[in-house]
Amino acid sequence: MPELLLLCVMLIPQTVAGVYANSMGKSFWFWFFISFLIPIISLIVLLFLDNDKNEERKGYQLADHVEKKDELK
Repeated sequence: MPELLLLCVMLIPQTVAGVYANSMGKSFWFWFFISFLIPIISLIVLLFLDNDKNEERKGYQLADHVEKKDELK
């Protein structure tokens, strides 16, 4: 019985990371498993990531010299 309690306590950072990532519009399972490798650091990284849930991904903006080259064609 104490082993089961210890396992539940050890899974808290992974579950918190997965639920928080899911609320931000990111993959629950990806962040759940990343949190096994780096438990506390993954939570810190999630805090600094942008919230994608209500925003549409716009992609990357091209550099000025690339945009000018496309306009010349």
